[in-house]
Amino acid sequence: MPAEDTCAGAGPGFVHHACLYGTDAEFLAMAVPFVEAGLAAGEPVLAATTPANIELLRDALGERARALDTAETAYFGRRPVERVSAFLRYHDHRARPGRRMRMIAEPVWGGKSARQVAEWKRMESGLNVLLAGLPVWMICPYDTRTVPPDVAEAACATHPARLDGERLIPCAAYADPGTYAAGVRLPRAPAPAGAARTGPTASLADVRRFARERAAAGGLSGERLALAVLAVCEAAGYLLAAGEAGVARVALRAWEEPGVLAYELVRVQGAAVGEGAVFAGFRPPGDAEAVEDGLWLARSLSDSLDVQVRGPLTRLTLRVAGPADAERFPPPRPFP
Repeated sequence: MPAEDTCAGAGPGFVHHACLYGTDAEFLAMAVPFVEAGLAAGEPVLAATTPANIELLRDALGERARALDTAETAYFGRRPVERVSAFLRYHDHRARPGRRMRMIAEPVWGGKSARQVAEWKRMESGLNVLLAGLPVWMICPYDTRTVPPDVAEAACATHPARLDGERLIPCAAYADPGTYAAGVRLPRAPAPAGAARTGPTASLADVRRFARERAAAGGLSGERLALAVLAVCEAAGYLLAAGEAGVARVALRAWEEPGVLAYELVRVQGAAVGEGAVFAGFRPPGDAEAVEDGLWLARSLSDSLDVQVRGPLTRLTLRVAGPADAERFPPPRPFP
């Protein structure tokens, strides 16, 4: 497929490109022109990448690097929900009327579990929905020297086009975000036959009681227990309120896995929430109250949260750190 002009490929709304690079020179061939053009146009430009790439880019830019915003990508959102919030905070802080902004946003793939890799692949696809309409041109670099082959392959399925230097090449493998996310299954062990269960119920009091009992039985106490219960209740509240509010019921199961407590919530007695639910709850609450606001809190308080829609059922599985991890690490803080 023929290459296209880079500028022609950047429309007024959210533009999402990948860059597969295998050498420092290939990274700079993409990054330097991209950053220089943005700075020359008076656009805010962020480079969230590795410390090595930040140093390479600063050396190449010289004095012009003073106008470049940088962030070590490993600390620019540890989990997908935090990553999306970081993008939105940067946009809100640096937005200028009538101007787009540019971001180099390199995902971190090393050291992640299979579940985390799957979650980040989904997020990369979901950004096309979550940031749609924002005047942001984002390039996500993938270092082929270090990323697994399946991750490099996913880059072309989650970005409409990729940059090779300054050449813009459409990605023939690009998939609709909803379709792509539905096809990415998060690795998970099935619930054990003896998993505790309750419901179906429409009572959040019942949900709270069950979540508290199972968290206490799993060894959580104090603030950790309270945050686990809050996460489960907010997730249940989303399932009960979305779609046909007042009709739905939620059935719950809970069990222990190594290092975590797992809760499964299934929306029953009502239509499925909808395929878009897989990306619900990634954007922080705004000025106007939305049904998915509570799901953002649940995502922020959980180690992981997976939403699956299969026919008439919407299944939500969340995991919170067990007591051993709770002793080593402080509880999550979802608020900026």
